Amino acid sequence: MDHSGHGMTMDLPPFTLGRGLEWSADPFFLVACLVGLGLYGWGVVRLVRRGDKWPVGRTVAFVIGVLTIALMMCTRLNDYGMVMFSVHMVQHMVISMVSPILVLLGAPITLALRALPTAGRGRKGPRELLLMFLHSRYMRIITHPAFTIPLFIASLYGLYFTPLFDTLMGSKPGHIGMMVHFFAVGLVFFWPIMGVDPGPHRPGYLMRMLELFAGMPFHAFFGIALMMASEPMVGTFENPPASLGIEALSDQNAAGGIAWAFSEIPSVLVLLALLFQWYASDQRQARRKDRAADRDGDKELEAYNAYLASLNTQGR
Repeated sequence: MDHSGHGMTMDLPPFTLGRGLEWSADPFFLVACLVGLGLYGWGVVRLVRRGDKWPVGRTVAFVIGVLTIALMMCTRLNDYGMVMFSVHMVQHMVISMVSPILVLLGAPITLALRALPTAGRGRKGPRELLLMFLHSRYMRIITHPAFTIPLFIASLYGLYFTPLFDTLMGSKPGHIGMMVHFFAVGLVFFWPIMGVDPGPHRPGYLMRMLELFAGMPFHAFFGIALMMASEPMVGTFENPPASLGIEALSDQNAAGGIAWAFSEIPSVLVLLALLFQWYASDQRQARRKDRAADRDGDKELEAYNAYLASLNTQGR
């Protein structure tokens, strides 16, 4: 197989799922995934050793999230994605809309804050620096919907419908940077909406749902635009290798269908997570009120009953 510089394969056989899932690791993403899993595992082990609990579900979500990135970037899906618009679109959708959701459900920042040691009075260690970063003006800006929603939209239209996409696909660093960008955009978009970790922008649950549905339709419109196009719209995929046995326009139509369909998947996942978090929040609030009532003899109820009694007395 001939790899030209940044992994473009000009003699790939026709795509099948079996061929796409063969091992073909991108070194950058392989190392990044292993480091991410290693650091997360270190945090969980550190908590367990000191007797703290960490939800198994969060660990499972994080691991699956990282593995979805490895699946997209460390198999021949990445090779086929360099020459097939449809396969590239699967990579884009998974890395920007599935992997971030699963990683966020793993609450890696919460784990880091609990696992990292405090630096001591007057000193700043990794934990203190992380807290400063979380509470910085920069974080307030990049997690605000006025920033995240336009960025989410621009990552589609501003990339694929301009020469920027072809430029990035023309080099290995550009391709890596583009995939990292997809993942980062997904993180900052979904974090304020359904992330478990603390953040500077955390609106009410109804507003979070509105933020979710404000961005999702643009993915569907993007997919429809690709499906309705009468000619190839992205230069990189205008002339697929003859060995693939595909036609550029039909492959672009397939890519549009994938983008359109994927707009529904994260919407359902995030909506379910939001509803569960909303229910859990209400339950916690109810338990706090019950404990407060137990401590003070339910003074709030007594005061209300006294108020009703006074009204009854005044009405006589």
